[in-house]
Parts: sequence; C-alpha cells; structure tokens
Amino acid sequence: MSLHLTDRPDTGTERTARTEPRRARFSPARWIILAGMIMSAVYFLLPVWWLLVNSTKENNQLYSTNGFWFAHFSLFSNVQSVFTRSGGIYGQWLANSALYAVLGAGISTLISAMAGYALAKYRYRGREAIFNVVLGAVLIPQPLLAIPLYLMFSPVHIVNTYWSVLLPSMVSPFGVYLSRVYAAASVPDELLEAGRIDGAGEFRIFSTIALRVMSPALVTVFLFQFVAIWTNYLLPALMLANQKLQPVTVGIVGWQSQRGIGSSSVPFNIIITAAMVSVVPLVIMFLFLQRFWRSGLAAGSLKG
Repeated sequence: MSLHLTDRPDTGTERTARTEPRRARFSPARWIILAGMIMSAVYFLLPVWWLLVNSTKENNQLYSTNGFWFAHFSLFSNVQSVFTRSGGIYGQWLANSALYAVLGAGISTLISAMAGYALAKYRYRGREAIFNVVLGAVLIPQPLLAIPLYLMFSPVHIVNTYWSVLLPSMVSPFGVYLSRVYAAASVPDELLEAGRIDGAGEFRIFSTIALRVMSPALVTVFLFQFVAIWTNYLLPALMLANQKLQPVTVGIVGWQSQRGIGSSSVPFNIIITAAMVSVVPLVIMFLFLQRFWRSGLAAGSLKG
C-alpha cells in the first residue's frame, strides 16, 4: 500500500518549524519596538487630546479642572466666539491660509513634476550638477531664508502683499527630488518612445502620460507642501503687517500676545479653540488623500 505525503506522521523538526513563527511574535525585540511605537504615539497624540478637551471648556475651567478630561461642554459657544471676535477676522485668516496653501502647493507640485521629469528623462550636460544643487537645497532649513527673502522683496515693494508669501511657497526642493526619483523609476522609457513614434510632442507626452503615472508621488508632494505652508509662521510674520493678509498661524499668535492687555485681551479658551479649528482642514486633507499618499511613499521607497 502506498503512503501519501499527507499521511506522514509529524516529526519533531516539522513541529518546531510550525511553532517558530509563534515564538517569534513574543521575542523581546518585538516588544521593545512595540513599546517604542506606543510611547511615540502617546507623545504625539497627547497634545492633540489636550487641545481637543480644553477647546470644550469655559475660560475659568481651564485652571480649575483636569486638563486631560472634559468639564462643562462649551465647544459650540467657543467656536462661535472665535468666528465673531475682532469683527470676524478669524474667517479671513482661515481663507488666507487656504489661499496660500492650496495655490502655493498646487503650483509647487506642478513645477516639481516638470523639473523632476526633466531631470529624470532628458540627458544634457550639467544634469547631475543641477540635481546635486537640488539635494543641497533640501538640507537648508526654510526659516534661514526668511530674512534674505524679506531683504530681496523690500526694494521691489512685494512686502505686505499676498505675493510675498505665495512666491516662496511655489518652490519645493524636496518635491523636485521626490518627483525625479519617482519619474526615473516609474515612467518607462519605452512608453515615452511609443508616444513619440505616434507623433505626440514632448509637452503632450508629459501632460497625458507622465503626469498620470507620477500621480501618487505628486499627491505626496502636494500634501507635504500644503502642510508646510499651512503651518508656516516665520515667513508670513515677517512679510505681512496687515492683519487682513495674515494666515491663521500668525493671527492666533497675535491673539495670544494680546492676553492680559486691557479690553483687547483675548480669553485663553478662545485661543485654544482657534488653534483646534485651524487643525481641522489638515486632518480632512490627510483623511481624504491618505490612500494616494501612502501608495506614493511606498512606491518611492521600493523603486527609488
């Protein structure tokens, strides 16, 4: 009688092999990594929780109740006070932030895509030197450029206008770097050559083929630039003296500086609620685009 493979009795070696993954789950290294991830999550989420909880309180409850738990729920009245204070200037600040972030990130993403595609797919003298300059620009902290930009914009009378914040926001060295890496790895040369054989021009090939293939990376570039512009403080604080042109970050700090100054003093719970409301567009943006963002990061890490 023949003996089938499925009828073989289990040996000690096979049982050890089957139980190996189960033992690996309880290895000390994994517990250490898990503990580190939990501590990191608590470190980043605890201030958000504090902001959310205290935005629901009245001003006198901020100092008399537990800062990490709710008291009397006054969120809606706080939000109403935020949008009606100082003649409703907070709505103008939010609109300005949206203008700077959407327009700046959109144009920056388009410029990054064009520059990255040109660096990846065209061969010309000085290409690597240009790319090295872009890499060097990635390492320069953006706050270092705020004062030189102010000195450059002052003679041409751009200071205290929308352009003083928009123009620097349209350039992203990191976006150029990511677009170049993604275009080199994900846009096949054969596909571009097929387009040329069919008679398509270079701009049409870029706009109809390359942009579609690069779309996951471009969403990532857009998100990074959007967050960087939305949370930027130093550049608009230097450039903009007119309150009606300022973004929400500068406006909230202005309210905070007025605390305890006579009738113009802004209660602390109003400032906290204003900060909480300013985060909401970023959360919505991440939730809406996270599928494209994660796929762009994963593709770049594997193919770059």
